[in-house]
Parts: sequence; C-alpha cells; structure tokens
Amino acid sequence: MFIGKSLTNIRILNELSRSQLAEKLDITEQAVWQYENGYVSPKLEVVNKMKTLFKVKSSYFFRADLLESNQSENICIERIAYRSESINSAIKTQSEFVHVKFLDAFIKKVATKIKYPQNELLNLRIKVLEYLNSNQNIDRDIQIRHIAKMSREHLKLPSENNKNLLFHLERTGVFIFEKSIGDTIDAYSLWSEDDIPYIVLGNIKKSAVRRNFDLAHELGHLLLHYKTEFNMLDKQTYKIKEDEAHLFAAEFLMPVEEFREDVLKITKISNPDAYIELKEKWLVSLQAMAMRARNLDLITHQQFRYFYMSINKKGYRKNEPLDSDIPIERPMKIRSILQLLFEKKIISLEHLTDELKVDISFLTIITGIEEDFFKKYANIEQQSFSINDLKIIK
Repeated sequence: MFIGKSLTNIRILNELSRSQLAEKLDITEQAVWQYENGYVSPKLEVVNKMKTLFKVKSSYFFRADLLESNQSENICIERIAYRSESINSAIKTQSEFVHVKFLDAFIKKVATKIKYPQNELLNLRIKVLEYLNSNQNIDRDIQIRHIAKMSREHLKLPSENNKNLLFHLERTGVFIFEKSIGDTIDAYSLWSEDDIPYIVLGNIKKSAVRRNFDLAHELGHLLLHYKTEFNMLDKQTYKIKEDEAHLFAAEFLMPVEEFREDVLKITKISNPDAYIELKEKWLVSLQAMAMRARNLDLITHQQFRYFYMSINKKGYRKNEPLDSDIPIERPMKIRSILQLLFEKKIISLEHLTDELKVDISFLTIITGIEEDFFKKYANIEQQSFSINDLKIIK
C-alpha cells in the first residue's frame, strides 16, 4: 500500500510545495493531495518519477519512512534558532525542521552500537542555567561575558587561540552538519527533546573565520536560549536574542583580557592590515576584531570609521587577507561513525541503503557527506566474476 506520509515528508524535505511537485511529475496538485492523504495510489510511471526525483527506491513509498519509525516529536520546530530571514518562509522553516528530524532519526538508526563520550555540552548547559538562576539581578551583558568564559574553560579551548573549534564542539557532544540552506542563512541550532545539541551550517563556500563566528553564535543560542520558542517571538524580542548570541560569540572568540592586550600592541590601530597577525591567532575576521575593539573602547569612533573606509578601499569587505589560506574545518563526527560501522563490518552500506530504501545520493542529502565517501564502501562491497573463479581442465 502506498504510504502518503512518506511522500509528504520527503516532499517537504526537498522544499517543494504540492503544486511544485505536481509540476515536476506532470500531474495535478489535486493528485498529489490525494496521494498524500491516502485516497488514491499513484501509477507506476509516477512512482518511478518520484524515486528519480527524490533519490530513493520505488519501495520507499510503500513502507513507513525514518520519521514514522522514530520518535519524531523528539525535534520541536519552535526550539530551532533560525535566523530572521528564514523565519518568514514557511516552506523553508518546514523543510529545515523535517531535515533535522531525518538527521535525528538517521543518527539513532546507525549509532545504536556506538558509545559516545559524555555529553559535556549538556553538563555545561546545566551549569549555565544554575548560574543564571542564582544571578538574576546581574546585568545581562555581564552574565553573557561570564558564560562565554565558562564555555571556553569547559570546552578546553586554549586561552591564546581558537584552533579546532569545530572539533572541540563535536567532542563535547554537538552533532554538526553542513548542507545547502540558502544565501540568507548562515547556520541554525537546537536541542532535541532527549538533549542532543545540533548545529547545521550552510555549505556555501565561506572563510574559516566566518564559520568560526557562526559556530560561536549558535553555541550562544544553545546555552543562553534553551527552551526558547523562537517561532513565537516578535521581531524586537527575536533581535534581542540574536544580539545576545552575537555578543556571546564575540566574548567567546575574543576573551576580553587577552584580546585587549593584543590590540594595545598594535601601532596603527585604524589600519586593517595591522590586524592580520591577530586574525591568524584568533581565527576571527578583521572586521569582527575592529568591532570588538570599538565595543571595548580600545579604538575611538574616528579610528573605527577610518578602519572601515580602509576596508572598503582595499576591497576587504567580502574577501579579507588569509581567507583563502586558513583551512575550513569540516564536520567529522557522523562521517567517523559511519566509517567505523562500515570498516568494522557492523553494518554495510548495501544493508543501510536497502533497509532505508534509498540511494547513496539521499544519504548525501541527509548527512552533507559527499557521495565519494559512500561510493568507496559501495566499491568494496561490490563483487564481480573474475579469473579466480575459473579452473583449467587438465
């Protein structure tokens, strides 16, 4: 029997409305509605078009998908810290919501035999909530500065730089993925109901320093805004949350004492090129450092204005020095989990795709891992007849 809910979920995952899907399948929107609600089953030729479009096997639509077999309420749409541009798009928010549900279900599917290190970010979140509850009368900016300092210590980041930030986050319990999430969204984050922290990064090519700021910004949301219902916030309140996450990122990546000491050593403080050495140290953009220096009153308003005039004049607004030299960290946690499972033969790629009724391309869409990674294990598993299977008659 055709399962309409499986079609609904995968349609939304691919950011398609019913009318858009109908156009791609050369059918009516009414027909799509009927398929999804169980009134009519599609003909074989339509199912074949669906499987090609969505990178799955035909049988995918005739059984419960990952979401139906998993505790789908484990992910709450109102808890996802979307950026404001995406909040205004119903299709986009629903698509990202369904994608995270697929991610959560996929992780639980493949990792039942994996023992993870302790979820240290959960322990940090508990400490942060205890601090906030016992220091409610302290100025919010001071609270955020203290929490940023707590976080650096808890994540065991070195005091003098921000190297391997993504690795430190993955090691402490965060599941980080990258995918195409559009031009207007850099990243988003959430806690699942069973306390797994997720960060989803855009895969549009950007610099390592911008990615670091995205990671720190989302870490701020995870720690400062636990249980916040983001989709219920008005614009003003939402902006406050964004500003708090932004402040956390600045405090976290450029700790005040160490950063002040570095900036005071700069002789030409209004010259962007004078910050290049610090960019290599802190892995933060020149512009973010200048903004931080201004907020700490380390440079005057006039010096700050001259700095940005120079940024524009030198063409640094979009591409700064070192942007093409500093390697961009990529998420490795889920890749390592799959690699372990495949290489230890705990599960095979063939078994995984057969059980999920999907193609390799679908796994790439869900995990953000390139197809070549999966094809490597597909080639290992593939068997073919060879001369070793033959014998000469004597």
